[in-house]
Order: sequence, then C-alpha cells, then structure tokens
Amino acid sequence: MTEVDTLIQNALVFDGSGAEPEMQDVAIHQGTIVAMGKNLGHTAANCIDATGLALMPGIIDSHTHFDAQITWDSHVRPSPALGVTTAIIGNCGFTIAPCRPKDRELTMRNLTQVEGMSLQVLQHGIDWDFETFPEYLAMLKRKQCAINVAAYIGHSSVRTWVMGEDANKREATAAEIAEMADLVRDAMAAGAIGFATSTSPAHNGEGGFPMPSRLASDEEMMQLTLAMSSQGGGVYMVTKGGQMPVSFLESLSAASNRPVMVAALLHNSTNPNGVFNDLKAISEANERGRNLKGQVSCCPLSMDFTFASAYPVEGLANWKPALGLNHEALKACLRSSEFRAKVKEELLQTAAFRLFNNEWEKVHVVETFKPENQVHEQQSVAALASQKGVDPLDFALDLALEEDLRTVFTAMLLNSETAAVAQLLNHPHSLVSLSDAGAHLTFFNDAGFGLHLLGYWSREIGAMSMAQAVHQLTAQPAEILGLKNRGLLRQGYAADLLLFDPNTVGRGPKKRVFDLPLGAPRLHTDAVGVHGVWVNGQLTADQNGMKENTPLAGQLLTEFH
Repeated sequence: MTEVDTLIQNALVFDGSGAEPEMQDVAIHQGTIVAMGKNLGHTAANCIDATGLALMPGIIDSHTHFDAQITWDSHVRPSPALGVTTAIIGNCGFTIAPCRPKDRELTMRNLTQVEGMSLQVLQHGIDWDFETFPEYLAMLKRKQCAINVAAYIGHSSVRTWVMGEDANKREATAAEIAEMADLVRDAMAAGAIGFATSTSPAHNGEGGFPMPSRLASDEEMMQLTLAMSSQGGGVYMVTKGGQMPVSFLESLSAASNRPVMVAALLHNSTNPNGVFNDLKAISEANERGRNLKGQVSCCPLSMDFTFASAYPVEGLANWKPALGLNHEALKACLRSSEFRAKVKEELLQTAAFRLFNNEWEKVHVVETFKPENQVHEQQSVAALASQKGVDPLDFALDLALEEDLRTVFTAMLLNSETAAVAQLLNHPHSLVSLSDAGAHLTFFNDAGFGLHLLGYWSREIGAMSMAQAVHQLTAQPAEILGLKNRGLLRQGYAADLLLFDPNTVGRGPKKRVFDLPLGAPRLHTDAVGVHGVWVNGQLTADQNGMKENTPLAGQLLTEFH
C-alpha cells in the first residue's frame, strides 16, 4: 500500500468541470492530487472521513484588492477561511507597485479615497520593501502567503511612476506612453498575470481628482495593452465607465489577441437594461471570435458608510465639491443649500450607471450617537424623511451633521433583484467575481461570495446546479486567467481543496472585528458549513476558521498558459 500525506475518503466529489458529482476518495501527497477514485488502497498519516460532505477545488477569487494588506498579513484574512485558495490582486489598476518613495504618501491617500481604506492603517501597515513591480513580486515570494496569489500590473501606478503629480491631471505624451509600455513589458516578464485599469467615474483619488488611469487616451490604452501581450500572454482587466464602449474593448482584444475582463457589471434597478446591453455587446464580440468576459457579482451590493466618507455618492458629479475637504470644511459644504440643491437635481436625472440612484427606501440608519436619535435606527431614510415632511437628502445630511458625521448608514445599492441577478450569473460570457476582498473594509465584505453562490443561489434559490456553481468558482476562472493545474480535481493537479457540507454551506451575518494594524475595524463574515480548506495540500482552515500556526503554503503564480 502506498503512503500519502492526506487521504480524504467517502466525499461527494464535485471536480470543477460541471459534471455531476461522484462518491470518491482523494489522495494528496507533497501538495498534489496523486489519486482519485474508490478504494484507492493508500494509507495516510492524516485520514479524513468525509461521509456526508462534499469536496471541490478551492475557490478562485479573480477580483481582490489585497495589494497592500498582503504586505502585513500573509493570511490575507478573511479569504482562506471562506474557501478561497487563489486570489488575483491588482484589479482596477489600484496597486502599490511600481512606486517611488516620493509617491508613497500620494498612493496611500488615493487608496484611502478610492478603495475605502484607512490612511493610518496603510501608513502603519504597508511594508515598502520595494519600488519596482518586479521587486514587489520578489517581496511577495519572500514573505509567502496562506493562499496562491497572482498580480496584475496596475495602470494608475504605472502612470504615477512615469508622470508624477501630472498622472491624474492630463493625457500622456507619446514619450510617456512609451515609457509606460516599457514598465508593462518588464512587469509581464517578471510574472504579472496581466494589465489592469479603470475608467469608472466612481473611481476618484485624493481631493476628488480622478484616479490616474481615467485620464488615459484610447491610444495609451491600446499601446499598454499591446505591451502586455507582446510576449504572448496576459489578461486585460478594466472597470469601465459608461463612456467606454464595449466596441473599443473588442478592438483591444482583437489587436492583442488576449482576453479582456470587463468589470463591474451589476444590475441597477433604475436602469434595468444597462447591464444586459453591455453583456449583449460582449456576446456579440465573442461571436466574432474575441474573448471578452463580464465580471458579475452574486452578492447584493450593500455598503455601510458615514457622510465623513460617503462612498456611495462620491461618483456624483455634483458631490465633487465635498471631496477632499477636511472635517469642518466638509460639514460646511454639506450644510450648503446650494450644494444640496445640485445633488438633488442630479439624483432626479435618469441613471446610466452610478452606485446610488435616489432610492432612499434602500438606505437605513444603522447606528446613531445621540441617545435621542436611537429611535431612528433600523428605519429607512425615506420613511424617516416622510414622517418629518422633508427631503430624504436633507434628513440624512441633517442627522449626520447633528452627530458630527458619525452616524452610520447602510445602503442597498445594486444587484438587489433576484431574477435579474440570476440572469447575470447564468450568462454564457459572465464570470462570478467582484468580491473586492481587501478593500472597503469598513463598508462591506463580500470575500465569502463563493459560499454565497453555493448556499443561496444554488441550494436555496436553485438558480443553477451545485455542479455548475462549483464550475463557475473554479475551472471557469482558471481557464480564463490561464492558471496551470488548478481549478479542477485531477490527478497531477495542485491540491487546492474545499471540503463543505452542501446542506448548510453559506456565509454568516456581518460583524465588526478589530484585527487590522493599530486595532482598526473591518467588517467580517464567518464561513458556514466549511470543514476544511487545503492550499497545495496544506490544511489552511477548518470548521473553526483559519489555522494560524500552520506553514504558509500558497504560491506566487507567475507562469500562465
């Protein structure tokens, strides 16, 4: 009998292909699946009876923002405990490499604004043991991680390296584009998975200035995409604004002959056809032989916020005067009747794509700070404003100002209609994604998106079979991203595994934990029904959560097919 490291017996195996599950045993040795089947005839020091449980490949999270956190937290909490075994960082181009020492403060302040991160946490936490992108990858390899990681080279960082303070103020010259292209080629040679960017109007940096990539011309986008693909690989990832047509993205795919990943395709109940129009254009591009995929979310986009950092409305053109103001100046702006009138006028206009669309019935007061205001908690702003006979914006801002902008609100922003979201999830050219893990830490936490797809959308709603849900979380993203020997349970593949109870799997309610640098808070959701998570054969989490004192077994992924 052959001795192996781990033998999982009597599991209902979902192999990731979308095929119906089978009862099998799985043998793991030295980080690899060495055998699958019944009555394998292996012995192991670690035998696991998985009777009543299901086994699948580990979840691949293709849209995270762990770029900063990974430098201080090698466990990239909370993702491993939520079944994630591989994460792609650098999405939207909001990276921290390349970065010269003189630009570190600006980079952190931009992340504070665009990704809802604490400036103090970033200042205290980031290990700046690098300047160039290849040096950043080398640092990650030295530090190691609990899960596998692949990294995009980020457009905003590349622009800042070349253009400095002008990066978020103007278009680049031909010489600057050429210098940026050299950086992208160097990053790809070092092992970047692709090139990521954003043109979304919601993506603003410090002081309300656009994130640098938003100033790029079409020619810059084309040249940097060609630089990415010049060695035959790479995925172009973009969070697109409404002004960026899918036809232009198709031209990038045609010129580079590489996949294009389009985010963030979310359903907007005030413009219900918008996301489907984008997916229709993506489908037509695929029919012409291009490889475009739309990143969609299986989670309703809800967000906790205060008006000290009102992310849901910061994409509004008329909110710009409030961006970047210090506390007292911000309060003065929010009191202004002229400011309020312009915001109200914009909110009444038909939405194209924006996070908040005047649906005040979907905004609730979560936490107040004056005893007399506690009666407002858990009620909608629309209802409270109606009771007082005032405009909802006025009610929300007046309450926030009364409490020195400490009042916590929650907003159900997008993706709230079940039938429409089910249609997105089952679209032939969509990719279930958009967890944003590592960002917006005090606003929301969708790192458990995979467990939510398995538990809610498959088991409870029946929007897809469990086998199909597993496929969408594993083999499908592995194929699109070019990940080698991952995403399927096959002999010779990496032993990235998730053992779960199909009858209970899901994610728990959100709660606040305080495990960031300086004891800062973040929102957290516990895994439900997870019994084991293995990364390259190493048990990384079990039913009690993260196993903190085990070896870090994740690999930095730098070679793709």
